Amino acid sequence: MKKMRYLVPGDYMADPSVHVFNGRVYIYPSHDWDSGAGENDNGDHFEMKDYHVFSTDDVMEGEVVDHGKVLDLQDIPWAGRQLWDCDVAEKDGKYYMYFPMKDKNDVFHIGVAVADRPEGPFIPLPDPMRGSYSIDPAVFKEGDDYFMYFGGLWGGQLQRYRDNKALEEPHLEPDDAPAIPSRVVRLSKDMLQFAEEPRPIVVLDPATGKPLTAGDNTRRFFEASWMHKYNGKYYFSYSTGDTHRLCYAIGDNPYGPFTYQGCILTPVVGWTTHHAIIEHKGKWYLFHHDCVPSGGKTWLRSLKVTELEYDADGRIITIEGGGTGDE
Repeated sequence: MKKMRYLVPGDYMADPSVHVFNGRVYIYPSHDWDSGAGENDNGDHFEMKDYHVFSTDDVMEGEVVDHGKVLDLQDIPWAGRQLWDCDVAEKDGKYYMYFPMKDKNDVFHIGVAVADRPEGPFIPLPDPMRGSYSIDPAVFKEGDDYFMYFGGLWGGQLQRYRDNKALEEPHLEPDDAPAIPSRVVRLSKDMLQFAEEPRPIVVLDPATGKPLTAGDNTRRFFEASWMHKYNGKYYFSYSTGDTHRLCYAIGDNPYGPFTYQGCILTPVVGWTTHHAIIEHKGKWYLFHHDCVPSGGKTWLRSLKVTELEYDADGRIITIEGGGTGDE
């Protein structure tokens, strides 16, 4: 079993987005609170109402500094409820936090908050990004361009949209149809809006060259998009949701298509799996979460990190999560 480290043992933090800014590792998680609500497929039991920022100069051994609360739901003009997974990007000395939140009609959109420092505090814009929907924004920089990957099924509401338009009735695809894809969109130069219509991220079966199907639920996308680059290739990774795996696919450009490669992390204790992958000081790390400290309560999750390794062909060596996959 690989060495794992719990990063914030004194609180319940989850869904980490992680970046290296000015040589230091910054962690942007969601913050789990016990809402007292019963569990359901809409995720109503996840009461997340603020964000903290953490940082360290040594991932596996260094002190993890809590920079405190940097954004609160009550400070966002269009707020309804539920601040889910966020991400942060830097451009020209400004830091942009992208966060999904339900509006007053209980519909997820993606908002932006801006800071002068990576540790915040972040000041929210008065309105969400135009044309935004669903959850789990993750931003990837390529040259002068920034790309946002986003989307999540079930409680993430991605099944409510086709071709970036809302449907009258949510629609999950039949098992033999292509799986509902994640989305990618290039950001505007000012980092505050979409610069184009979001595009589907297609994950192909390496055996057939065809898109993974909706019934292929041990490999198809569900939520938690992340992008990183290794040896000139683009690694799109994601959670399979109800089968509790982190998987990845490789492509030749940020838009894809991507060809499925394998499993990064087998199931952990707890229902959700969400992650970030970074390089720091010559080593690669997988940040994720599980529910061991809370005794398996899926809505009270704890941040973890472990070293990530590749084989000689650039394939990620699977990490055992320690769960059963039955949560």
